[in-house]
Amino acid sequence: MTLTAAILGGLLAWRDGYFNGLLWLACCLGLLFAHATNNLLNDYTDSRRGIDRDNYYRNQYGVHVLEDGLMSRAQFWRYFAVTAAIALALGLWLVSVRSGPTLALLLAGAFFVLFYTWPLKYIGLGEPSVLLVWGPLMVGGTYYVVTGSWSNEVALLSLVFALGPTTVLFGKHIDKLDADRDKGVRTLPVLLGERGARHATMVLLLAQYLLALGLVLGGLFSWPLLLVFASTPSLVRCLTLLRAPKPTARPAEYPAKIWPLWFSAACFRHTRRFTSLFLLAVVVTILL
Repeated sequence: MTLTAAILGGLLAWRDGYFNGLLWLACCLGLLFAHATNNLLNDYTDSRRGIDRDNYYRNQYGVHVLEDGLMSRAQFWRYFAVTAAIALALGLWLVSVRSGPTLALLLAGAFFVLFYTWPLKYIGLGEPSVLLVWGPLMVGGTYYVVTGSWSNEVALLSLVFALGPTTVLFGKHIDKLDADRDKGVRTLPVLLGERGARHATMVLLLAQYLLALGLVLGGLFSWPLLLVFASTPSLVRCLTLLRAPKPTARPAEYPAKIWPLWFSAACFRHTRRFTSLFLLAVVVTILL
């Protein structure tokens, strides 16, 4: 999803005739290494606080470098230093090339890398952070670094994309709502309650389509953006799933390799299809 955000910012810069391949590549790599750094810090923080211990939900659906014993603490910090140093070096180079708000964008990115896991995720601000980071910060920031100018239109368009990763995070936090609540992690779904969180996710999914339609009708983007409506069947399946609570046990027909992911898997499938059509719409616009 981070690569997609960088690609989107680059495509919009190309559309406007200001593409710079070197600056885009540096920005793209910087974002990827920053995201890697955040993932490592997320593992460390939740492991240190005891969140990921004793078969906590996190260990049931993915590899955890510390809890699974793949790295010692010393190895972990060396690995972390490498990813953080690369991200910071690329960011500082871009600041030297692009003045203006580039430094502010770098500092904002560093803030979310360092503080997303704690305290933002613990006080219901993780989900809004994802909407901001994968939208205006990543897409709008990439566009600015490549072109040298900020675009409110690009920042608004980026929200159509960023709502997708936000729904995936909502789905994941609903899937593990009970485990988070028991561990004292107050994600937004924990604060909203299971039913309220499912309804909020449905609103976010519908908002993607309404915002896309509004941008076309308002003349801020051309008609190819309506291609995203081809993902409506996936939307309907996702909304249908969100109308009922998650099953307490894996249904017989549900793939064992996906369980216990339920809402997050459905939201990810929809986001993958919606985002593919969204990028296609941008490419078609450029070609036209």
